[in-house]
Amino acid sequence: MQDGLLSRLSRLLLGLFGWRVVFVPPPAPKAVVIVYPHTSNWDFPIGVLARAVIAIPIGFIGKDSLFRPPFGGLFRWLGGIPVNRRQSTGFVAQMVDLFARRDGLYLAIAPEGTRGTVDRWKSGFYRVALAAGVPLGLAFIDYSRREVGISHWLTLSGDEAADMARLRECYAGRRGRRPQLEGDIRLG
Repeated sequence: MQDGLLSRLSRLLLGLFGWRVVFVPPPAPKAVVIVYPHTSNWDFPIGVLARAVIAIPIGFIGKDSLFRPPFGGLFRWLGGIPVNRRQSTGFVAQMVDLFARRDGLYLAIAPEGTRGTVDRWKSGFYRVALAAGVPLGLAFIDYSRREVGISHWLTLSGDEAADMARLRECYAGRRGRRPQLEGDIRLG
């Protein structure tokens, strides 16, 4: 974790609301970072403050409608990449290409794909991390413990069942603001 002015201010703000940042540094200059559980609009400002505390430029994927006026410019400035979820656009290939073109990239994806209830995760994060050959960071916003951060970095094996079992183990006990909206940790 860094100790610059923005980092200290962000830590102070999170602390005023009872939040603590947990952070294991990344093993590589590139990674896909999944954020689970994602059940509330409050996840975004808490996540942005936590990102400032750890001082790593983590970009994020968001639905394209977020990037329209009046807030589109702000979301882009914060590192957002719009994705059209209404049609197939070659998302995985685009993200793999983005990783190949950059020397460093941390890309956050909510595997549930929404704040609403889903019965399983979308598989894009998994396919991107495997195809790009980058580690997977396990970020969380745990309202039950008032903790936010990145707890693990995994190298996916390609054995989907084994990899998902590891993810379930790492996320065990983490709770979103609305636990009833949490998606099952399994790929669709």
